[in-house]
Amino acid sequence: MSATVRAVASDAAHRFSKPLQMAIELVAGHGVKGDAHFGVTVQHRSRVAADPTQPNLRQVHLIQCELFDDLAARGFRVRPGDLGENVLTEGLDLLSLPTGSVLRLGAEAEIELTGLRNPCAQIDRFQQGLMRAVLDHDADGRLIRKAGVMAVVRSGGFVRPGDTIAVTLPPAPHRALEKV
Repeated sequence: MSATVRAVASDAAHRFSKPLQMAIELVAGHGVKGDAHFGVTVQHRSRVAADPTQPNLRQVHLIQCELFDDLAARGFRVRPGDLGENVLTEGLDLLSLPTGSVLRLGAEAEIELTGLRNPCAQIDRFQQGLMRAVLDHDADGRLIRKAGVMAVVRSGGFVRPGDTIAVTLPPAPHRALEKV
């Protein structure tokens, strides 16, 4: 199965969930046009409070829809946009990609993966116990964050449900994604 965009979402306000859209426009160096996290510098409230001059490494938030299937099997009801993602993917293991991977979304847009989303307490306010469900541990006891990946926009363009996703890996040696 080839990788595709299953849904897109954005919201001009800082809310946990984002409403679905027919399309989103990515702007190089800024993120999703009209989204609360749009900008060259950090837009997440806690990061702005700490240092508003930090570069925005969280311009676009992606989650693989396979996470929703896993959560449903555990009794959670999560729909596209509910976890605040801008792009819901299908058929691509986002968490296994290295830092610096470039994803071409549709015909024009390109994003570069910067790291893992670090879920916060808001996730449990959305559904009690969800924080624990999106965290796991590997065989060596290391924490696995499953709440998606973050990216910056390299090339702008429109992204729509059904668009294909092509992956270009960075030169070796690869670095695993870490929280950003």
